[in-house]
Parts: sequence; structure tokens; C-alpha cells
Amino acid sequence: MNTSAVDSLLAQMRVAAQAAGIRETATSSQTPKVNFSNVLKGSLDGVAKVQETSETMQKAFVMGDDRVSLSDTMIAMQKAGINFQATVQVRNKFIQAYNDIMNMQV
Repeated sequence: MNTSAVDSLLAQMRVAAQAAGIRETATSSQTPKVNFSNVLKGSLDGVAKVQETSETMQKAFVMGDDRVSLSDTMIAMQKAGINFQATVQVRNKFIQAYNDIMNMQV
């Protein structure tokens, strides 16, 4: 991974953190408060947006739009698939954690 890709990833993480209401605190010892439902909703909205973009590109390519290339369409489809699979894995971990907690003896 080259430096520009790392910088791009870091910029995307900062944007996602700002969207979730997380502030960077380099010198503060306090941890910022994070609203779990906002983070979850933001993540799911992001996945939905990527899937919608992919679907739009697919339709445009099939209809013969010269502005949409095959490689861009395939990349968008792969991004949508990876985002969806990551969401499914997170859901599975939540369900597993919930079941583990419910099976604990008190």
C-alpha cells in the first residue's frame, strides 16, 4: 500500500469519525462520548450508499453510457460486496456476543 492510499484511508476514517460525532483528542485524557446508535446508523447508511452507487453504475453501464467504464463498475461492485460482507460479519459477532451474555450464569 502506497503513502497516498494510507493518507486517503486516514482521511476517510477522520470523515467517518466526524460524522459519528467523535472528536480527536490528542492531548486530552478524557475519552469522547460516542453514541452507539449514531455510529451504527452511519455505518449502515454508508453501506447502503455504496450499494446504491454500485447499482446505479451497473445500470448505466448496461444501458451503454460512455461515461461509465467496466473497470469502475467492477470496482464499485466489489466495494459494495466487501462492505456488505463486513456488515454481515459484524452482525454475526453481535449476535454471538448477545448469546454468550444471555447464557452466562448469574
